[in-house]
Amino acid sequence: MASAGLKRKGYSSFTVLTHGKRPKTTTAPSHASDWSSLPLDITGIIAERLLVEDVTDYMSFRAVCSHWRATTTSPCDPTLRETRFRPRGWVALCDGDGVRPADACEITFLHTSTCRRLRVCLPELQKYRIVGFTDGLLILLNKTTTTLRVLHPFTRVFLDLPPLAPIFRDLVKPMESMVRMKAAVAWSHGSIAVIAWFPIVPVVIYAEPGKPRWSVIHLGLELWTALPFQGRLFGIRKGTGEIVQVYPQFPQYPVVARIPSVFGCPTLCHYYLVDFGGHMLLAVQHRSIGHREGWQPFAFALFLVNVHHRVLVPLGDLGDQALFLSKDRCLCVSARKLPSISRNSIYFSLPNYDPVVLYSLSSGIFERTSTFSLIHDLKERIRPSVRPFTLADHLMTYCHHLEW
Repeated sequence: MASAGLKRKGYSSFTVLTHGKRPKTTTAPSHASDWSSLPLDITGIIAERLLVEDVTDYMSFRAVCSHWRATTTSPCDPTLRETRFRPRGWVALCDGDGVRPADACEITFLHTSTCRRLRVCLPELQKYRIVGFTDGLLILLNKTTTTLRVLHPFTRVFLDLPPLAPIFRDLVKPMESMVRMKAAVAWSHGSIAVIAWFPIVPVVIYAEPGKPRWSVIHLGLELWTALPFQGRLFGIRKGTGEIVQVYPQFPQYPVVARIPSVFGCPTLCHYYLVDFGGHMLLAVQHRSIGHREGWQPFAFALFLVNVHHRVLVPLGDLGDQALFLSKDRCLCVSARKLPSISRNSIYFSLPNYDPVVLYSLSSGIFERTSTFSLIHDLKERIRPSVRPFTLADHLMTYCHHLEW
């Protein structure tokens, strides 16, 4: 049986670079003084370009010398609101050894643009459960106190929020809702807000750091899926086919767009929202299947969502992009940067049948790419999986809430 805290091997590790500290070196570079005396404007240009690509490269740049550190802004933003310093592009991976990352107090991260992998030791995960991700930030639920914590995995900056227990007892109640709860980070005045919702009880709540309690945003709103987008939270109202702005509250025009009725009854369709390179994308999984040959469990329709004009624009091709769809969270990656991923394709799962199914928009062909291998066998608590995990398997697992 795999045990909590199991040591894992095979990836490079990432040591958090704290202010005023850097790794010791045995010999000083012969031209160290030349590098440290770079003009401020050149140093600033290099730092900004690194920050656009990845915050970890920016952190490594600042760690080179005290001069570079003093002339650049610290990424340890105490509010976690500054999106430039968030670990954008990084997704968390399950290692497939049956040990939950929160139990092992470490997570392996993959950068979807560079394929770089970092294993990060996070003692802060002890006694917590991961309930959400937003821009690489971890949203954690304390299993004892029910307080929520938002953690930056690379800078180790975190913000704590009030316990969920009081509002949970009053409004939510079923324990299964606590197990399956989901959460996301959005902007608030001066800091961030965490929005939480539950799959069984139609209530949406939010809290901010420093506030004494959680507050209700919506009663009677059950979300099929939700997407943190440009500092706000959008979702699809279950059973209606309506895209709504969940947070902040938008009482005058709560409905951003309505999904066309040509796909049949909304209760028979699956809807997904994806951040598609800075644009909101809607994917509709429906049963209006054409006359193509081969196995066709579903059909898909894609739209770009224009939030400002509240319209849907049909999209027929993803180009070099690929979508990973789940009602828990969705992901868009570049197949050009991840060669094992098929371009212009959609990856999704069929519960209890196929963990990963590939649909090519170019050919219209569905392909089963993975098979199930039980982790829990009802006798031993956990056993390692024997199924080889491909990159597509890992990315699909990231999208499924209960895996975490």
